[in-house]
Amino acid sequence: QVQLVESGGGLVQPGGSLRLSCAASGISFSFYVVGWYRQAPGKQRELVATSTSGNRRNYADSVKGRFTIDRDNAKNTVYLQMNSLKPEDTAVYYCNAQRPATPLGYWGQGTQVTVSS
Repeated sequence: QVQLVESGGGLVQPGGSLRLSCAASGISFSFYVVGWYRQAPGKQRELVATSTSGNRRNYADSVKGRFTIDRDNAKNTVYLQMNSLKPEDTAVYYCNAQRPATPLGYWGQGTQVTVSS
C-alpha cells in the first residue's frame, strides 16, 4: 500500500520560514516526479514546485526565489523549504508523486500552513 505522509506545517508570522517534509512508503521515489501543491480556501489546488527524477526543478512564479524543493531518493522523502512567507501562502499543502508516462499517481493527506501575525 502506497502512503505519502506530510509533516512540518503550522502557524508562522509573515517573513518567517517553514520546512515541509513528505515521506513515502510503498513506492521508490527515484522513479517519480515529486511535487508540492497547495489549496487555499475557496480556490483550486495549484502547483507549487516539482522535481523530476533527474532533479530538474520547476516552481510557480509566486514562490520563485522563496521556496526550494529538495528530494532524497534514498530516504524516499521530498522537502519544501519555505522562506519569506506571506499571508497569501496560507493553504493546505499536499505532496504528490507521479510516475511519468503511467497513470500511477499518489497524494498525501495535506498539511496546513498558516501565515499570520
